[in-house]
Order: sequence, then structure tokens, then C-alpha cells
Amino acid sequence: MNKMQKALHELAEMDELAARSSPIHALHPAAKLIATIAYILVTLSFDKYDLGGLVPMLLWPVLLFQLSGIEVRSCFYKLRIVLPLVMAVGLFNPFFDKTVVLRLGALAVTGGVVSMLTLMLKGLYCLMASFLLMATTPIDLLCAALRQLHVPKLLVTLLLLTYRYVGVMTEELAIMTDAYHLRAPGQKGIHISAWGSFLGQLLLRSMDRAQELYASMLLRGYHQHFHYADVKPFRARDALYMLGCILVFLLLRFVPVAQLLGSAIVR
Repeated sequence: MNKMQKALHELAEMDELAARSSPIHALHPAAKLIATIAYILVTLSFDKYDLGGLVPMLLWPVLLFQLSGIEVRSCFYKLRIVLPLVMAVGLFNPFFDKTVVLRLGALAVTGGVVSMLTLMLKGLYCLMASFLLMATTPIDLLCAALRQLHVPKLLVTLLLLTYRYVGVMTEELAIMTDAYHLRAPGQKGIHISAWGSFLGQLLLRSMDRAQELYASMLLRGYHQHFHYADVKPFRARDALYMLGCILVFLLLRFVPVAQLLGSAIVR
């Protein structure tokens, strides 16, 4: 199995995760979408030095992992390429901000270190929240929820087509990679001299495949709009989940929960 085939397998695994049954999966997609957006906005609103206030925000994704039956390690495995890039944000802060803001015995902690850790946690939390949304909501239901929230039809259609047919181009790339390795056995990767022709062939094959897909869409009645998946009515428990999540986020944002717990433990 080459890298392209592994990528296709991981895309299929995401669809399998979204098709599972759990209390989180059963919620209305709009409620999960709004709760996720609220979580990301509240997380990003923390001050760059407010590391203690940001730590309790981890409770929400951890709780959702437990309720949805999704393993945390699967999140980090599927985000293994993006995660290092996000964690690298603020990596140079300790070199620019050398003001001491905390002392732990003989160890002096600078503002650059605190802001670096805060930015890393913000990126990690946002990735976890986004992964949970995609892993508990099928893309058709998510697009239907976006249309219910009056997101422009063109943007929703682009999102749906991109998600659905990125696998088609990946499949073409896997076929071309296998064919190349059959003609160049024992060679690792694709030689630089073949990059131009390889990308050109990929472009031509992708255009041909896209034309075939568009023709089949027209035969099935496509006229510049999709009939999105039927979404269940917005119920009381969906509203309770959405409002409850927003209230908890605001509580964690404006109440120093970590300090209160720390002082209670000391007593």
C-alpha cells in the first residue's frame, strides 16, 4: 500500500467514524457546528499570558471523546501532519519576550515561554474541536446544516465537492504512482526529471475524470444545486446541548476556575 492508498484509507476511516452511533453523533449537526465555532472563538479570545485560564478548556474535547467513543490517539494520528505546524506557532517567542513573569524556585519563566505554550494549546484545542466535528458529523449532514444557517449555496457546494472528490484525484495519483514504480523498480519516490510530465499527466487525467463526473451528475438531474441530506428537526436536547456548551465556555472564560480549584486544594 503506497502513500496515496493510505490517504484514501484514512478518508474512508473518517466516514466510518462519522457513521457511528453515540449521543454526540445523534445531535443535530447545526448544534454541533455552532458549539464548535463558539469553542474556537472563546479559546482564541484568551490572553497570550493566560495559560492557567486556558488549561480548563481541555475538559470539553476530552468529554466529547468519551461520549462519542472516539479514541484520542486516532485524533493525533490523523492530524500528525498538521499538528507540528500548529505547534510551531510561537516557537520563537522565548527569544523575543524575555521578561520574567513567574518564578518556580530558582527557575525563572519568561513571558515568551508562557505565550508560546498558550499559542500551542490554542492550536491544539482548535484542531481537536474541528476533528471531533468532522468525526461525529457526516459531510452531507454538515453541508445541510450550513445551508440551514444560510451559508451561501456556492460555498457549501464547493465544500461538499472538494471533500467528496479529493479522493478521486488521490486515487488517480495512486494509479500513476504505481505505474511509475512498475517502470522504475527499486527507485524511491519520483525522480526530479519526471516531475513535469508527471504533474502534466495528473492534470490531464484529473480534467478527464472531472468531465466524466460532471456528465454523470447532469444525467442524475444536477442543475447547479444539490439536494442535501435530510436533517432531523432541531429538538430540545439539541438546543440544550448548544446553549449548555456556550454557557460552560463563557464560564471557563470569565471565571478563574484553575485558581479557584488551586485555592480550594491548598485549604
